[in-house]
Amino acid sequence: MKIVMAIIKPFKLDEVRDALTAAGVHGLTVTEVKGYGRQKGHTEIYRGTEYAVNFLPKIKIEVAVPTEQADKVVEAITAAAKTGQIGDGKIFIWDLDHAVRIRTGETDAAAL
Repeated sequence: MKIVMAIIKPFKLDEVRDALTAAGVHGLTVTEVKGYGRQKGHTEIYRGTEYAVNFLPKIKIEVAVPTEQADKVVEAITAAAKTGQIGDGKIFIWDLDHAVRIRTGETDAAAL
């Protein structure tokens, strides 16, 4: 099993969710986060005063999937979240050792 975590632009959330649903993902966790990558934020002018915006709003999506489905999920997220502009985001994947569904007690792949 794998955990796939993607950091994407907020306006791409619906497209990514639809792509994950089409890829067979049954559930996901979404968190509003702030951060920056290589672009280190940007400056904005508000009422004539320039402000540095160091942390940009992003969306973090986390999905637990069987190992054989991880590549398909990464492809779906990449295709749906890509704008071609700086700040499109990143995808991280790591191993998931054990999962338990609280309601039924199912474990591992059955719990996903």
